[in-house]
Amino acid sequence: MLARKSIIPEEYVLARIAAENLRKPRIRDRPRKARFIAKNGACNLAHKNIREQGRFLQDIFTTLVDLKWRHTLVIFTMSFLCSWLLFAMMWWLVAFAHGDMDPSIECTTNSTKWTPCVTCVRSFTSAFLFSIEVQVTIGFGGRMMTEECPLAITVLILQNIVGLIINAVMLGCIFMKTAQAHRRAETLIFSRQAVIAVRNGKLCFMFRVGDLRKSMIISASVRIQVVRKTTTPEGEVIPIHQVDIPVDNPIESNNIFLVAPLIICHVIDKRSPLYDISAADLALQDLELIVILEGVVETTGITTQARTSYIAEEILWGHRFVPIVTEEEGVYAVDYSKFGNTVKVAAPRCSARELDEKPSILIQTLQKSELSHQNSLRKRNSMRRNNSIRRSNSMRRTNPSLIVPKVQFITPEGNQSASET
Repeated sequence: MLARKSIIPEEYVLARIAAENLRKPRIRDRPRKARFIAKNGACNLAHKNIREQGRFLQDIFTTLVDLKWRHTLVIFTMSFLCSWLLFAMMWWLVAFAHGDMDPSIECTTNSTKWTPCVTCVRSFTSAFLFSIEVQVTIGFGGRMMTEECPLAITVLILQNIVGLIINAVMLGCIFMKTAQAHRRAETLIFSRQAVIAVRNGKLCFMFRVGDLRKSMIISASVRIQVVRKTTTPEGEVIPIHQVDIPVDNPIESNNIFLVAPLIICHVIDKRSPLYDISAADLALQDLELIVILEGVVETTGITTQARTSYIAEEILWGHRFVPIVTEEEGVYAVDYSKFGNTVKVAAPRCSARELDEKPSILIQTLQKSELSHQNSLRKRNSMRRNNSIRRSNSMRRTNPSLIVPKVQFITPEGNQSASET
């Protein structure tokens, strides 16, 4: 506004704005990498341009189970309503063809004038009510079948068979949706972050897994896969290249006893894809470590699977998980409030390959850590000593009763000498 009124030259205003923009550093956010597996275990994959949509109808039961709850409930309701309306139309046609729509016909089977196929079916509404009574076996006693029409008996048998099929399919679909395996996986938790630290003289990739329920997962096993974009020597680009990495487990069967939270460890050795990655290179790596926990639910016998993943930003180098299992009055207690807590520990910043080639790096790192720990203890003790001295001095100044009084001594010569004790 001032520049437009020529109070301040326009050139000066533009130069000042440019100088202010130069002073403020522009930080460009790193483009967020697409995860193959989300933290909650869902696959981050979108299927597009599927031409053969009819394959989903060939496996209609699985399609119904995979639908969302609102779609399943709509299909559940519409299947019964449509069947009731369809057979209501058939009952109305049977009654119309037999001439049961005459209002003068009495609603009884003992009438000598006329015997209807279905008593008291004189409109489409009454036919719809009779269709509901037949399919859901609700008999109010007002409408009933007679032996007058064989066609009506055939419709009755057909509706009973169709109703049983609809009940079996819909109830089975509802049961499978409520008892799906991933429901049990909601109580299997993983640590939000993974760590890399030294264990038994080796760099190890570790994360924590736990089960919130008391009912156990039988034959639980853990698999780790590394997903990364690779290029073959022939120039072929593989966007999702999966590599299995071993899990350090002293048990030969590779099963874990998940009665309490466990720290799953992967030793970074020559077989590991993390063998050549250092702490500085980790942030630049475009990789994702997928963790898969499989087992059988003890209460239902259904196989369940829980998944999560860790990208480079979620891996802490030189950290270790804090212990959360303690023994209290003869019972092992688990403090889940510290489930994902970590502490900083001494760890070499080099890769596992460099550590194998130069084992002295680990010794030097541990020595430096020990020296720094001792120095921190000395500083802490000196600070505590200084604080205690300052506190005692301040108390003496503020409280005059703590000051020692002067005592006078009288000698036989009559001289008085004052001394302070």
